[in-house]
Amino acid sequence: MGVYVKNHDLFWMDSTSLRKAAKDPKDSTLVEHRLTTDGTKDFSWNGNSYNGDTEADSTARRTVPVVWSPDSKRFATLRWDMSKVKDFWVINSTSKPRPTLETYKYQMPGEPGPTGTLYVAEMPSGTFRAVKTHAFKDQDMEFLSAPATAEDAYIEYPTSKWLGDEKGFYLMRLSRDLKRHDLCYVGVDADSTKMVLREQLNTYVETRNPKFIKGGSQFIWWSERNGWANLYLYNSDGSLVRNLTEGAFHVEDILGVNEAAGYVLFSACGVDKDENPYQMHNYKVSLSGGAIQQLDMKDMDVLATASYDARYFVANYSRVDCAPAVALYNAVTGRKVLDLEEADLRLLLEAGYKFPERFKVKAADGITDLYGAMYKPFDFDSTKVYPILDYVYPGPQVEANNISWSKGFTRVDRLAQVGFIVITVGNRGGHPNRSKWYHNYGYGNLRDYGLEDQKYAIQQLGARYPFIDLERVGIHGHSGGGFMSTAAILTYPDFFKVAVSCAGNHDNSIYNRWWSEQHHGILEKVNQADTSFVYSIKTNQELASRLKGHLMLVHGDMDNNVNPANSIRVADALIKANKRFEYVLLPGQRHGFGDMNEWFFWKMADWYSEWFLGGKKRAEVDIKELNND
Repeated sequence: MGVYVKNHDLFWMDSTSLRKAAKDPKDSTLVEHRLTTDGTKDFSWNGNSYNGDTEADSTARRTVPVVWSPDSKRFATLRWDMSKVKDFWVINSTSKPRPTLETYKYQMPGEPGPTGTLYVAEMPSGTFRAVKTHAFKDQDMEFLSAPATAEDAYIEYPTSKWLGDEKGFYLMRLSRDLKRHDLCYVGVDADSTKMVLREQLNTYVETRNPKFIKGGSQFIWWSERNGWANLYLYNSDGSLVRNLTEGAFHVEDILGVNEAAGYVLFSACGVDKDENPYQMHNYKVSLSGGAIQQLDMKDMDVLATASYDARYFVANYSRVDCAPAVALYNAVTGRKVLDLEEADLRLLLEAGYKFPERFKVKAADGITDLYGAMYKPFDFDSTKVYPILDYVYPGPQVEANNISWSKGFTRVDRLAQVGFIVITVGNRGGHPNRSKWYHNYGYGNLRDYGLEDQKYAIQQLGARYPFIDLERVGIHGHSGGGFMSTAAILTYPDFFKVAVSCAGNHDNSIYNRWWSEQHHGILEKVNQADTSFVYSIKTNQELASRLKGHLMLVHGDMDNNVNPANSIRVADALIKANKRFEYVLLPGQRHGFGDMNEWFFWKMADWYSEWFLGGKKRAEVDIKELNND
C-alpha cells in the first residue's frame, strides 16, 4: 500500500490502485481510502512545507514524508502547524495574461517557527496515535531512515523505512539554536520519546546518521566533540564503548561496515598533513579501535561508493589539475582491483586548455594555511600583467575553492579566458572539513569574518607573481558569495575596484532562519513568561556610503530562496548615498539564474572588461557571442 496527501489530508491505496495511478492518475477504477479529515493549508499533513505549494489544496495526489516499519504495518509522520510562519512573496512579471503573485511560507531569523507533532499510524485501520516529543521551544525533528539494501534496488516502488525494527524507530530532535541534538528512540506502543544520546556544544552541532550494527545492539556515532569529526562506538542504551578514531582530521561519513571482517569503512580528509586538507580519502578502522588504514592513492580527491557489504568501493578520483578517473578497490585487502575509466581530455588540451594551478597562502593571522586554485587565460604570457578576479563563497557550509576537476568552471576557468587571472581561495570560517575552530571562526560575525583573509591571500599572490596587478583587483560571488563580494568592495574600497554580486543575501534579517541562525548564532532568552529568540547581524546596506569602485548587483526577480528584496535594499542605500552602480534584474529567474546564465556570463565579462581591460561600453546592441538561432 502507499500513503499520499490530497487537499492537505492523508489517503492510502493498495498496490493494485497505485500501479494504475502511476499510469493514469485519473483512472476511474482507482480505489482510495481516506485517513484524515482535519487537514488545512496552515496545518497540513503535507509535512514541513515552505516552498510555495500553489497546488497543495487541489485534488492532485502528492508524496508525503512518512517512514514505514520494516513489516509495513505502521508508519510514522510529522505534522507541522505552520500558522505562526509568515508568508513571503515574489511576483512573476512575465506570466500571461497578467503578472502573478507567488506566496510561500518563509521563516526569517528570530521569528516564530512551526510546531511539529509526531504520529504513529496502524495500517490498514488508519488508527493514529500522537507521541510526546517536546524538549525545546521551536524544536525541529528529523526521521532517520534505514540504509538502503541490495534488494531495494530491485523494488518497483521503493519506500522510506524507519531506522529501527518492528518494535520502534529513531529520530533526531534539534533545539532552535542548534546547539543541542538528541538521538531519540520511539517505541511503537510508547506515548513519548526516549532520549538515547545528546550532543551539545557552545556553537551549532552537526551530525550524521548513526550506523547500527550487531542486530541493533550497538551503533557508530559521528561527532565533533573533541574539535574534529571522529567516530565513536556506542551501545544502544547510549553508553560509550570506545572511540574508533581520535585524530586531528575530519571524518566525512561512514561508507559501510563489514561486521564479519570487523571493520568500518569511512571517508576522511586532513589525515596526511602534507596534502590539501580538503582532499577526501577512504580508510578503514577495526571495530575494536586502533590505527586507521588508507585504502586509496595519495594526493587525490577521492569520492567513493561502497558495496552493501563494504567489501569493495568504487573510487572516483581527481584533482583540480588532474583529469577524473575511476577505479575499483578491495577494502578487505586494501588493494586496487582494476581501473574502470578515465576522462579523455585530449581534444580540450589540443585546443589550448591549461589546467588550473593549486596554491597555498596564509590567512591574515599569518599562521593558518589557506588553499586555492588559480586559473589563467589559454594564451597566458608571464611577461604581461593581468587583473586578478577573486571568485568567493565564504561558507560556512562550503568554500568556493575547487578540489576536483570539473567541466563546470564557468565563473572561474571560462572567465579567465577573457583575459584575467581568476582565483578561488578559502578563508577561516569557511569549509566544515577542517577543525571545528576553523569552521566556526565566523560564528557571530557572518558579514565580515572572511574578508580580511581574501584580501591578504590576494596580496600574497601579488607579491609572489609579477604577472598579477594589485591595482586591478575584482571580486565576484553568488548567493553567500554575492553577500561577500559586496561586503568586500564596501569594506576595502581602495583594494577591490570592481565587483559582480549575484543573488546575495545582503540583509540576513530577511533571509531564511536556518542558514542565518545556524552560522551566525541566535540568543535564546528564557524568562518565566516565555522563551524568545534574538538575532542581529550586520547588513551590507549599512556600508553603502563607502563605495568607491564599480559594483554590479544581479538578482532573479523570482528568487524564492534569497528574495530580491536583499539586493533592492542595497540599491536603495546606494541611491540614497548618491552612488553610481549597476543593477541587473533577471526576469522570471530563480536563485540559480536558469536559462539566463549564458546571458549573465557575457554581461559579467563585459563589466570586468570595461573597467579592467581598457574597453569601452560596447556600441553594438547584440551579444554576438550568443547563438540565438
